[in-house]
Amino acid sequence: MIWISALIVLGFALIMLEIFIPGGVVGVLGGICLLGGILLSYSSYGAEGAIIAFLVCIVGLAFCLFVELKLLPKTTVGRRLFLSKTIAGKSQRDVADDSFVGKEGSALTALSPSGYVLVDGRKLEASSRSGFLEKGVKVRVDSFDQFKVTVSKI
Repeated sequence: MIWISALIVLGFALIMLEIFIPGGVVGVLGGICLLGGILLSYSSYGAEGAIIAFLVCIVGLAFCLFVELKLLPKTTVGRRLFLSKTIAGKSQRDVADDSFVGKEGSALTALSPSGYVLVDGRKLEASSRSGFLEKGVKVRVDSFDQFKVTVSKI
């Protein structure tokens, strides 16, 4: 009985430790300990003992998840472990803004379907909505995203 209890408690401890040592190895070892406790209870006490040990493991795992996901983030240590803020920054500045939509320019390179256009003296990476466009063709800015504008032939 002591070995069964020790394996189950060790399994729960390893699963709880998984939050501090990510990677899955510690959690897998904890699962193996729980499975070992269930198998040892089967060999010692039969099917009834294994069912009881299994139910104890299920309830214990539910408790571990509750502690890790609900209680731990509210503690001082948990606030350092869990991300609670969002990042509003961008990796690059936007290539254009709303004022560019509807403006006209010309293709600096052939757009097949992407290339470069010149709009208001700015060289912008663009994608053609009209398919292939040759160099020098007049274009209009239809929309933009963070990385490039979408243009169509005038």
